[in-house]
Formats: sequence, C-alpha cells, structure tokens
Amino acid sequence: MVSAPHEAMHRIFQEDPGLFSRLSDVLGLDLPPLRSAATLTVDLTETEPLERRVDTLLHIRTENDGPFLLVVEAQGKKDPGKTASWPYYVTYLNNKYRLPVLLLVICQDHATAAWAARPLTIGLPQWSTVTTRPLVAGPHNMPVITNVAEARKDLALATLSAITHADNPDVDAILKTMSVALRDTPESIADPFVELIAQGLGNRPAAQQWRNLVAVDLSFYISPLSEEIRDEGRAEGRAQGRAEGLLLTLDVRGIDITDATREKITTCGDPEILRRWLARAVLATTAGEVFGEEPSADR
Repeated sequence: MVSAPHEAMHRIFQEDPGLFSRLSDVLGLDLPPLRSAATLTVDLTETEPLERRVDTLLHIRTENDGPFLLVVEAQGKKDPGKTASWPYYVTYLNNKYRLPVLLLVICQDHATAAWAARPLTIGLPQWSTVTTRPLVAGPHNMPVITNVAEARKDLALATLSAITHADNPDVDAILKTMSVALRDTPESIADPFVELIAQGLGNRPAAQQWRNLVAVDLSFYISPLSEEIRDEGRAEGRAQGRAEGLLLTLDVRGIDITDATREKITTCGDPEILRRWLARAVLATTAGEVFGEEPSADR
C-alpha cells in the first residue's frame, strides 16, 4: 500500500513542476534555466499484463540544452526490486519519447538515500552495458530551512525540505518556520503545501505538532486538514458540553456516582454515547441504569 509520505515526496513535483529547476541547484546539477515543465502519464505498462508505473513523470524544457524527461521516485526504504525497475523506466522512456531521461529519487532517511544513490549496472562484471545513476535528494543534502524569509522565497522547495527532514531532531523548528511562512500566503497557494507536509510526516510524532500548528497558526485555512482539525475540535466541544450536562443532571436528581464513574463520563470523547447516557439520566434512579448496568453497580 502506498503511504502518505511516499505520495507527498513526489506529488509536490506535480503541484509545482518547476520545483526541479531550484532543486537542481541544491543538488549540484548544472542545468540551464528551465523554460517549462509539464506532467505526463505515469503509466509505463506495455501490452503484456505486466503493469509498471513511475511515481511522477515530467517533461522539462530548458533554454539551451533542449527538453528531457524527469522521473521522480519516492523511496521510503530499500527495495531490491528497484535494481531492475529503475533501469527499465529509464530505457523504456528514452525509447518511447526519444528524449534524455533523468531519474530523481526522494528519500527521508540517510540509509535509504545512500542505497538509492548507488549506480545500477546491467551487463558483465568485466563490462557494464547499461548504467543507471539516480540523482538522490534526502536529509543528507537537502537544506534545513528554519528561516522564514528563506522559506517564503520558495515554498515548494521548503515543503520538500520539511518532508525529507521529517526525522530531523530540529523538525519542530522546521515546521514552525513553515507555518509562519504560510500564514500570509493566499489559501490557493498554501493549501496544497499544508496537505503535503501532513502527508509527508505520516504517523511520525511531528505529524501531531503540524496539526497543532495548522489548528492555531493556520486556523483560517479551509484545507481538508484544517477542516478535519476543526471538526475534531467541534466534536470535542460537543462531548465536553454533554459530559458537563450529564454530571449536572445526575447531581440535580440526587444520583450518587463514584470517582471512577465521574472519570468515565469526563474522559468519554464520543458525543453520541454521552447523548444516550444523558437521555437515560433523566429517568434513571441509579448510575448503573444510565450506563446500562445492573442497578447495584454504582450504589
């Protein structure tokens, strides 16, 4: 199953195809200025029932050297199968489009980046017939951006940097920088980056920090993540209000409850369950009846 970080690492190039023109400088690749970049179909399936798909495929045009194809692969861990598939992608695309092909691999950890950067050779030990040399971007060479002005200069590059540094000890500062940089950015521009960072962090601890920053610093956004956080906040508010109403009803009706029962009510985060308990409390004579337990359970 494709993970959210995997999607974010290559989808950002679909969101901003021109990102590679700035990333190439970071990676030390001497290219002429790009004139245009357009997404192409990622389906490399042939007539045989063997399906092959790249993550992102871009058609890049430069001012001096002519066009080329950029294959962007997101790699979350070492995969021996890429030894065969990556050279296939490159040779197939070169044959299909008759254009030079550059393979860019995005990683989030040093070990995977080092593995991905190794040349892939096809041939004999004495003579390599085909050699595929991936260009790798990862925590080993992507800048750590903790300066707001620097992040604002290139939000796409800063977003990719935040994703590749998801496991960096300074990720808190990186994410705070991004939230401030996006704060005054128009929603139509900022929303994709908000979502891509959330995807890129996956289930790491930093993901919750990003949610907190979105909830506070970027609370005015209407992105899916922002709406999800606000929905959660509204649900929590409803649950808290019903819990307080239930405790008040039990108190007014003179129904004694234990500390354990009080904790059960105050820690319940489901508004619907609390609504059912509140409806029962109106007629119940014991706490046990409220929770559907034996009458003697809380006496």
